Amino acid sequence: MNIRERIEEQEHKMLSAFASKSRDAMREKEEEACEFRTAFQRDRDRIIHSKSFRRLKHKTQVYISPGDHYRMRMTHSLEVSQISRTIARGLMLNEDLTEAIALGHDVGHTPFGHVGEYALRDLIGHYNHNEQSLRVVEHLERSGKGLNLTLEVKDGILNHTGANKPFTLEGNIVRIGDRIAYLCHDYDDGIRAGMIKAVDLPEKVAHILGTNPSNMITVMVSDMIKNSDGYNEIKLSAKVKNAMEEFREFMFQKVYHSAELESDRKKAKYIIHKLYEYFTLHPENLPQEFLEREENWGLEATIVDYIAGLTDIYAVHLFEELFIPSKWIAR
Repeated sequence: MNIRERIEEQEHKMLSAFASKSRDAMREKEEEACEFRTAFQRDRDRIIHSKSFRRLKHKTQVYISPGDHYRMRMTHSLEVSQISRTIARGLMLNEDLTEAIALGHDVGHTPFGHVGEYALRDLIGHYNHNEQSLRVVEHLERSGKGLNLTLEVKDGILNHTGANKPFTLEGNIVRIGDRIAYLCHDYDDGIRAGMIKAVDLPEKVAHILGTNPSNMITVMVSDMIKNSDGYNEIKLSAKVKNAMEEFREFMFQKVYHSAELESDRKKAKYIIHKLYEYFTLHPENLPQEFLEREENWGLEATIVDYIAGLTDIYAVHLFEELFIPSKWIAR
């Protein structure tokens, strides 16, 4: 028995009957098993080593061009992973599957956060970052070969948001864990930015969840574990779920759709629109690897793949290079 087989045996003995077991993981393309890592551990490693994951360090969470202490997409993904693994461990579910889904759930996010997502949706009629995340790991990574992740991880990535729920409990943990993470951490960043104060929180939210980001996370994580333990379902109590929904409405009103951030949102949207317009008229100026994809995917999808993959910094640089006159050098 090798190391992987020993870990798989331990999973069957120790994990909940409702847990996803690495031994049962499925891939679209069969491949030789690793002798010391399970299928879900390999998926996690592939995501961490991917280009799309590395680019998340320069992709906006909420605040465009923030300071060093504000969240970016990579730190958000790490925080979702930490929160979700704590829940998975408490419920004796598969931590490795949970971690892989959490780390990969946002690799398809655009520059400038949801503003970029909405801008692409305006242009082509349909764009969702969860669908693009799946496209990235299935088709775009490794020069078009994809990462060949397990179906369990891909399902969790695709359904971490949207109308459909993942078919694994681990995927459902990430679905709620993602919301816990972004609400509490965007709230924390909002306080740091001076946009909101703890005293602004609705009374019910403050009473049930508290006003400190760390305590809020603890309340929701604890509630999920207590109300899901022993069940083939991941859920919150009605009281905490309602407080969470009110917290979310507060964040949309005071932060996500705030007038204070509107100027940056408009600028970011303008950059995305102008880049799309330019490459539609001049597709020959796309990088060579994208030009080679056009025959398979068509021009529109190829341009969207390119723009969605840009970091905030590179999108701004590219815009300046294409549309801003070169600066004169003082003599």
